[in-house]
Amino acid sequence: MLVKTQVKYIQSLGQKKFRDATNQFVAEGSKIINELLVSPNVETTALFATASWIARHGTEIGSLPNDIVHEIKESTFNSISQLKTPGEVLGVFKKPEFGGIDVRKSICLMLDEIQDPGNLGSIIRTADWFHIQKIFCSKGCADAFNPKVIQASMGSIARVEVIVGDLESLLNEFHDVPAYAAVLEGANIFQLEPIDSGFIIIGNESKGIRSELLGRRIEKITIPGGGHAESLNAAIAAGIFMALLVGRSQ
Repeated sequence: MLVKTQVKYIQSLGQKKFRDATNQFVAEGSKIINELLVSPNVETTALFATASWIARHGTEIGSLPNDIVHEIKESTFNSISQLKTPGEVLGVFKKPEFGGIDVRKSICLMLDEIQDPGNLGSIIRTADWFHIQKIFCSKGCADAFNPKVIQASMGSIARVEVIVGDLESLLNEFHDVPAYAAVLEGANIFQLEPIDSGFIIIGNESKGIRSELLGRRIEKITIPGGGHAESLNAAIAAGIFMALLVGRSQ
């Protein structure tokens, strides 16, 4: 049975300031929870599930201390779920911790003002598919641990490190690393060779990449199209860039 303090705490993690203060986040849904439970980068601090879910997932939760696994009624999820249609399980986790990778020898994403949580989660999931392990986000991006981002990432948040910071400073620090900016007018991406290191920069859903970033020594590339849409969805564009610049080299 949930007590009021537990309900209040879980609900508070729907807000970024509390996630930042506690270094914890909430995830829901059996598939995502199972992904997080087996990740070496994520620590489970509490798990709330129906009796039937617990019975079906004894193997996955067998190593968890008994005092962090809480059996609750299905109807109780309405008070703690961040979803319109609550599932059978909800977990509270510490934000993942990652080992370092050499940026100069890796392919990383840079996301400039990606504000839609669904787009950010989808990009994280796609990056995971192409084994891109690090994403740098500008401060104007959606929070990577927003419940909607967690849902869209489908567990990939446990394998892809998301770092928030100043992209201009980062480009200055790694000035010797090639950078490729997704723009409406640039080199045809279908004519480029795959890369094995560098930054792929994706801009805001409506405004694109800020001019401060484009003014640097960055190769501008585009996905040519023959239709009448103003632009591609940011997550779709990111997926195409990753498929063509990264996927063909794997």
